Amino acid sequence: MIIKLLTLPVLGPIEGMLWIGEQVLEHANAELNDKEDLNKKLLTLQLAFDMGDISEEEFEEQEEALLLAIQELEDENNEE
Repeated sequence: MIIKLLTLPVLGPIEGMLWIGEQVLEHANAELNDKEDLNKKLLTLQLAFDMGDISEEEFEEQEEALLLAIQELEDENNEE
């Protein structure tokens, strides 16, 4: 505990930068996971349509919603 207090002026900023880097990495990974999930849903939807489980109208509605969600994620990433 005493050593940590004595080294705080030197190591504090370094630990702070490491923490910030970890937060940025977690945020980026979360965004990638969101996009991956949407792409998987899109693929699942395509398979369901190909197998005849859903109608063309249903497919088009759900596909449009997923594509819009993917576009929104990409737009958010481009703004940052």
